[in-house]
Amino acid sequence: MPVELTSRRNELVKTIARLSGSAAYRKKKRLFVAEGARLCADAARSGIRPAVLLYTARAAERYESYLSPVRAASRAEYRISPSVASFLAGTGTTQGVFCVCALPEPLRGLPRAEDGRHCLVLENIRDPANLGAVLRTAEALGFGGVLLTGTCCDAYAPKALRAGMGAAFRVPLFTAADSPGAVRRLNESGFSTFAAVPDADALPVTALRFEAPAAVAVGNEGSGLLPETVRACSRRITIPMAGRAESLNAAASAAILMWEMMRGRPGGRRL
Repeated sequence: MPVELTSRRNELVKTIARLSGSAAYRKKKRLFVAEGARLCADAARSGIRPAVLLYTARAAERYESYLSPVRAASRAEYRISPSVASFLAGTGTTQGVFCVCALPEPLRGLPRAEDGRHCLVLENIRDPANLGAVLRTAEALGFGGVLLTGTCCDAYAPKALRAGMGAAFRVPLFTAADSPGAVRRLNESGFSTFAAVPDADALPVTALRFEAPAAVAVGNEGSGLLPETVRACSRRITIPMAGRAESLNAAASAAILMWEMMRGRPGGRRL
């Protein structure tokens, strides 16, 4: 029978809560927290070995099929009280299942043009839910990688993991502090690079046919791409909009752009 944790003051419980709430602490400890039976199982099945598994008595009964692979991979497991589960939960309701996992080692360099697959460049994305949604779409459409540049939020934040349905476990993630410099290196390596902008004189994405490998850069939710990053890209593209909205949020924009990149348009213009 696993040890039961019933106090929010327990040191392990406090450590897990801190991991959930602090990107800096996750980076320092090289650990992150997955919440939810399916997300924990996805982590284990994706080759991310859980260090600690925690679950309530009710969760043990309801989610046994999900818990089995996590339990087999975990180095330690604890039963937790509903009070502790509520304390650790990132939402108002919780399934009562959590696992602490080692952060995957960062991928070196940038996406490779030789792989012949499209990639997405994200610059200064601040909303974890937006980031998670983008990663989920990138995985669904078979993108070769996502490059997080500038001050993007943490892909392993609880909100990002929930929104991405575990896509961060499977999509190759690259990082670069210097956005314009990273785009220039993508150009040099063989990518065609495109800056997503709201400018009326930019090329409509619906008129293009993207030849792999291509990379599209999407900017911050409020301010868009840095001017230097736009200049570093080979072309500027935009999403035509018929309504009064001047822009879409980052996740919606990225989803439309990625779909257009992947499907190709028989009558489109080759670039």
